[in-house]
Amino acid sequence: MPQPNRPMFTTTADALVIVDLSRRGPRARRSPHCRRAPGPYRRLLATPGARAFTIGNLLARLPMGMFSVSAVVMIAGTRGSYALAGAVTAAGLAATAVVAPWTARLVDRHGQAKIAVPATALAALGSLALLLCVHLGAPAWTLFVSYAATATTPNLGGMSRARWAHLLAGDEKSLHVANSFEQVVDEACFMLGPVLAAFLCTAFFPEAGTLAGVVLLVTGVLVFAAQRSTEPPVRKRDLSQAPFRAPGIPPLLAVCLAMGAVFGSMEVVTIAFADAQGHRSAAGIVLALQAAGSCAAGLVYGAIRRTGSAEDRYVWCIAAMTTLLTLPLLAASLTGSLLALAAALLIAGMATAPTMVTGMTLIQRRTPPGRLNEGMTLAVTGLLGGIACGSAAGGWTVEHISPTAGYGVPITAAAAALTTALASASRSSTSPPRRTTAPRPPQRRP
Repeated sequence: MPQPNRPMFTTTADALVIVDLSRRGPRARRSPHCRRAPGPYRRLLATPGARAFTIGNLLARLPMGMFSVSAVVMIAGTRGSYALAGAVTAAGLAATAVVAPWTARLVDRHGQAKIAVPATALAALGSLALLLCVHLGAPAWTLFVSYAATATTPNLGGMSRARWAHLLAGDEKSLHVANSFEQVVDEACFMLGPVLAAFLCTAFFPEAGTLAGVVLLVTGVLVFAAQRSTEPPVRKRDLSQAPFRAPGIPPLLAVCLAMGAVFGSMEVVTIAFADAQGHRSAAGIVLALQAAGSCAAGLVYGAIRRTGSAEDRYVWCIAAMTTLLTLPLLAASLTGSLLALAAALLIAGMATAPTMVTGMTLIQRRTPPGRLNEGMTLAVTGLLGGIACGSAAGGWTVEHISPTAGYGVPITAAAAALTTALASASRSSTSPPRRTTAPRPPQRRP
């Protein structure tokens, strides 16, 4: 006989007896009436079809942090030249900046599955060709050609965000959680990928990192593309303007360029600083702490309640990043300790994910319909270009001044991003509102 959930009342002689038959102890907490509501990320992954495409996307995005490190270790270990290894990876980065927007445009026009699978296959063949050229001692120019072929790798993060935008259309709160989740995935992949690549290349053989990356990439893209139920629909013969010309997009791309300079310079300067302290091998761990801080902040930022407009939050996030980036400079100049620098980078990294999440949210809102993959890939292209410029600027500063002075480069880049965001916000606030309805035709007077 089931026990009632409410107390029972009865009388004995002149006394009133109350009997509570509800459960007590740990089992009572598990009753349906006492269950806690699921968290935002659990609700997000409960979206029909979300877990399936997320698993495939995770497998495919992990190699994004593996390929460059694997190529450097493989080429430098076999050819004995870090200069050649750096030149090959830089050429691949430049090729990606050129090819990636075209690949994204094809994805928008023909669908994710139709373009992502053959584009990934071509990129995988490029990685395997690089592996064979290095192993067989082919001429140096073959390394550049092979690695340039990997530029056809689709923007997997952008395709995943496009699926979330399609599934969560109209639900701004859930879309904010999804963008935060995707940024955390980006940070985790670029934090774990280099560590995994270095382990494979050193524990087994120099080509192991590239080979494992190819297997993960192809497998993940096949799993991701097989989830057709969550794939955004294709808009045939779309006549909307290019994302680069859409109102509000150019300032966002300029900010992405400056943000990339922050990341590129920070990596080079930190490696140089650790090398000057005699702990170059610890540079990877120190940089991983910066990514860890960004991951933690991204999870929190996605779960908290947002206030104000996305434009205002974007300015505040960039301002926080600019302020926190002074901590590594202070730690390096005042203490000269690698441990103090690691703690400063951990804290400074906490502004990265909120800034990137808000920026991607604005990109999604301002990109013309049907060209979302292209718009987000343009943002990634801006980041890549900024990374290349920041790496060059950071390397020049380290070589001609000092590693400590090099930490002024990311601060300068962040200040440039803040200036651009403030100028864009002031223009948008003073510009007249755009007409949203067609003008009425002139009416005849009776």
